Amino acid sequence: MNLENIKELVAIFENSSLSELTLEEGDRKISLGRKLTTDPIVTAAPMATSHNSLPAEDDDNDEDFVTSPIVGTFYSAAGPDIPAFARVGDKLKAGQTICIVEAMKLMNELTVDFDCEVEAILVSNEQKVEYGQPLFRIKKL
Repeated sequence: MNLENIKELVAIFENSSLSELTLEEGDRKISLGRKLTTDPIVTAAPMATSHNSLPAEDDDNDEDFVTSPIVGTFYSAAGPDIPAFARVGDKLKAGQTICIVEAMKLMNELTVDFDCEVEAILVSNEQKVEYGQPLFRIKKL
């Protein structure tokens, strides 16, 4: 790995939402990291929680969002010839799969935390998604 490759890697890292990156090539290892903000994100298991609520303006609002827990590619179904996990208007039960986010060749199934209805799908199939990006608008049942 030459200096130009390292400079390019640093530039890519600076423009990403990653907090750390480690790259090994042969006997060489490069680790990049950032300081956490005052609001560190703590996850025990990356896929344990797939639903994040955005702040509501009033407490009577039952509207929430399913957000991406990782940077990756959004898939609405398990395969090209298989129906989507969820469509607008579908009612889902707690623990039911709503989509897949693929990262580094790993297919991560996202599930809903409570019974809900899908109000809107905010991304398209095979779209690249960022950490924290809203994927679905849902309404608690």
